Amino acid sequence: MSNQPFHLSGKLALITGGGTGLGFGIAKAFLEAGLEKLVITGRREQVLKDACVQLSGRAEYIVNDITDTESLPGLIEDIETRFGPIDILVNNAGINQKKKTLEVSDSEFDKIIQTNLNSLFVLSRETGKKMVGRERGSIINIISMAAMYGIPHVAAYTASKTGVLGLTRALAVDFSPYGVRVNAIAPGFIESPMHAKAFNADPDRKRRVLERTPMQRFGTPGDVALAAVYLASDASTFVTGINLPVDGGNSIGF
Repeated sequence: MSNQPFHLSGKLALITGGGTGLGFGIAKAFLEAGLEKLVITGRREQVLKDACVQLSGRAEYIVNDITDTESLPGLIEDIETRFGPIDILVNNAGINQKKKTLEVSDSEFDKIIQTNLNSLFVLSRETGKKMVGRERGSIINIISMAAMYGIPHVAAYTASKTGVLGLTRALAVDFSPYGVRVNAIAPGFIESPMHAKAFNADPDRKRRVLERTPMQRFGTPGDVALAAVYLASDASTFVTGINLPVDGGNSIGF
């Protein structure tokens, strides 16, 4: 093991949905941890360009829609040809839908599953082929507390993220004998403009969340990002198949 086990020097990371939110926070933390090369993907080129500027020009971007699963093998080939072997894959891109379950259409349900679960599997499989061949690598799946709770009005999202949690364990069993670790992070209630707007409009929900969070505060994108640094680094060399809640204790609160 390196004498700097939490350092990411010499490594290349791919982060889907890396231009905003948690993906951008993870990108920033990876670079601060000494990551050598970073590639972020997403659907909106201007967002990705702006993110790369904010990352001091130390990141590269590729416009890609993960729901176009036929494009993903080519994406991985392109990245490895242009930038080198992928050491870390962060499956962060995803979408949500809050809607009464009885009103969710088949197409809406399918869209969530395609984006959050099917695409993640294809990307992990294609990257996994490369990593398994090299006998090294770390795959990190960003899931949700919805995979652990019954949360109202998010049936499709819950199904997709619960599927990713199960897939994390299955891939860990399949890939880990070849030196490739697969883990998940479940962010709790994390501060963001959208989060603030939602809770300011529903103070009772905000109170209930904080009452069952032992740390008595919301998390920050940085809290999640540093957990990702740990799982990406050699510090977690014997950790695979886990789900790491970053939630201030919310999942065990009463």
